[in-house]
Amino acid sequence: MQCPHCKKEIRVHRNPLPTVDIIIEIDEMIVLIKRKNPPYGWALPGGFVDYGESFEKAALREAEEETGLRVRNLKQFHTYSDPDRDSRFHTASTVFIGEANGRPIAGDDAGEVGLFGRETLPELAFDHAQILTDYFSDKNKNNLA
Repeated sequence: MQCPHCKKEIRVHRNPLPTVDIIIEIDEMIVLIKRKNPPYGWALPGGFVDYGESFEKAALREAEEETGLRVRNLKQFHTYSDPDRDSRFHTASTVFIGEANGRPIAGDDAGEVGLFGRETLPELAFDHAQILTDYFSDKNKNNLA
């Protein structure tokens, strides 16, 4: 692409879209939402990072918008960036873990919300099954140490 003013070549970059997902712990259970927009299915609360917003603030905002919960003790877990993790476009998601009290209430993009344990997880959208496999594996390692 060429600049219309100076005629220099301009590189156009196509970068992954930054997103966040959050594993919210409530009394040994985790919060999942059932998406009311495509792609449908159960998923971790999360979404896109807004311009000018930190990833931490985005995680807290998405958690509150989708579950009504105020999360505390936020910790970064991992980043997942497989180009095929989202069928719509290439995203890179930084996943956080946090704690909350109370009862989640579905809001924003969530049609339903529920609390699940490791043995009661529903089929999950995106790569969230892998994220939760890693989370439970890490949790087991830390509990044994």
